[in-house]
Amino acid sequence: MPMLDVTSADEIADDVRVRSNVVRLAAAQALTGANSAVIFATGSIVGATLAPDMSFATVPISMYVVGLAAGTLPTGAISRRFGRRAAFVVGTGLGTLTGLIGSFAILHASFALFCLATFLGGLYGSVAQSYRFAAADGASAAYRPKAVSWVMAGGVFAGVLGPQLVQWTMDIWSPYLFAFSFLVQAAVALVAMGIVAGVDMPKPAPADLHGGRPLLTIVTQPRFIAAALCGVISYPMMNLVMTSAPLAMKMCGLSLSDSNFGIQWHIVAMYGPSFFTGALIARFGAPKIVAAGLLLEAGAATIGLSGITAMHFWATLIVLGIGWNFSFIGASALVLETHRPQERNKVQAFNDFLVFGMMAIGSFSSGQLLANYGWSAVNMVVFPPVLLGLAALSLASFARRRKARLESAMGEFPDAI
Repeated sequence: MPMLDVTSADEIADDVRVRSNVVRLAAAQALTGANSAVIFATGSIVGATLAPDMSFATVPISMYVVGLAAGTLPTGAISRRFGRRAAFVVGTGLGTLTGLIGSFAILHASFALFCLATFLGGLYGSVAQSYRFAAADGASAAYRPKAVSWVMAGGVFAGVLGPQLVQWTMDIWSPYLFAFSFLVQAAVALVAMGIVAGVDMPKPAPADLHGGRPLLTIVTQPRFIAAALCGVISYPMMNLVMTSAPLAMKMCGLSLSDSNFGIQWHIVAMYGPSFFTGALIARFGAPKIVAAGLLLEAGAATIGLSGITAMHFWATLIVLGIGWNFSFIGASALVLETHRPQERNKVQAFNDFLVFGMMAIGSFSSGQLLANYGWSAVNMVVFPPVLLGLAALSLASFARRRKARLESAMGEFPDAI
């Protein structure tokens, strides 16, 4: 009986710790989202002002995505060696530098410095991407999707905070549009640092640093391949359309307020469904939610092809955000099913490296695609990858059912196999 009491007390303590971390990480997600919201709302517009050629207008946002990709593996390495909390503090420090350098670059009309600032913002974003996985550390299998989902829900407030921050501050240092916005973003990153410093994430045990299966064994599982591929499709396709939208709206004669409004509700749509996405995954399974998300992204592209009014752009961005939420959180939940606890840092970092590495490659083409072929071409690109993702999910589900049938047959007729 004493052993049962101790075990029960440990489980309750772990439960309380996980929920406390989820609250902090959700708050940090909200504040970190202001970093990306400021960059996505202003990057292509500032880029068009500072760049030597209009086709380079989206390079600052592409540098943000390069930073996302470049930071994933170092984030995993720091987390394995020093613990997740150390990685989180480093990330928020980089976020502070993002705002300071970005403001300085605008004041001094330096395109290169502005690209450096957005690259550092990407490094900050890559650390923030690990918040969703960190929330699941120590959680039960049933609670993990909900923990991931609740942390992502913090992005709802980023959807309000980021664009409004831009709206309120963009003209304060006129004629240096957005210079003060980046300075405020640096202050927000400092607040986020204080929040993540209190996250209860113990350093990994020495045995966990070298434990688990080889990475190649894990990532060649059909379920991991499907999860990673759907993440690689859902996030880059969303980024392609979102990155191009503000500049496309400007090219179509729409105002900065229209653009800010669209980005704001896009970010709300990205994170708002997170309040129930985890419950949907628990009820219907991650593969079905991922498939629904990919179909919604295709639906957003269809809306984008149907017109160029403000309403068309807003509807495209909102549906795109919901589709990303379902497909990306669902894909993240699938990744959690493919590894053991001691394997989590290397597997999660490798998954994010694939997602953001592909996103970086695709991001550099977005400015050229929009400048040379127009908004319609940006939307048309979405359809083939979505079909590929749906096919991968179907094959992974088939492989899992086949494996289950074989294991069942081995149990019933061990001599037959």
